[in-house]
Amino acid sequence: MQVCDLYENLKDDVQRYARSIAKHAYEADDLVQDAFMKAIKEPNLAALPLHKQKAWFFRVVKNRMIDISRREKRLVSWEDDLDIAELPVSSRNIEMTEWLARLPQSQSDIVFKRYWLGMSSQEIGEQLGMPAATVRYKLQTAIKKLRKLWEEDMK
Repeated sequence: MQVCDLYENLKDDVQRYARSIAKHAYEADDLVQDAFMKAIKEPNLAALPLHKQKAWFFRVVKNRMIDISRREKRLVSWEDDLDIAELPVSSRNIEMTEWLARLPQSQSDIVFKRYWLGMSSQEIGEQLGMPAATVRYKLQTAIKKLRKLWEEDMK
């Protein structure tokens, strides 16, 4: 029995299980794809009885979902640390564009996309051709620079 046969025999059950634990259908499809990609690398899987194959797939899908959830928590908590609400801009009618104009264009662009357009660091990175971690670093640097400028103006 090949992986193609495994796929044909188990795809409905694996997809149903993935959809039951995933938030979105596209996420469930990714889980199923990851599981079958991993199955390709498992030479002994085809020799197992059907119930053990099914259990193996369910375990792989569940573990992959746990990995994704943990990664999302890390990314969300990292981006929450950079929330613009922490920026000590006074409540006066100061235009944020004036503040952004004081930053280098690359930093200003990232801050604008993150907080005005609501883009994630991953989306910004894809658009600018850089890793999401670099976007988060540049965003953090920009916010620190804005804080420093604000503190200087308040003196």
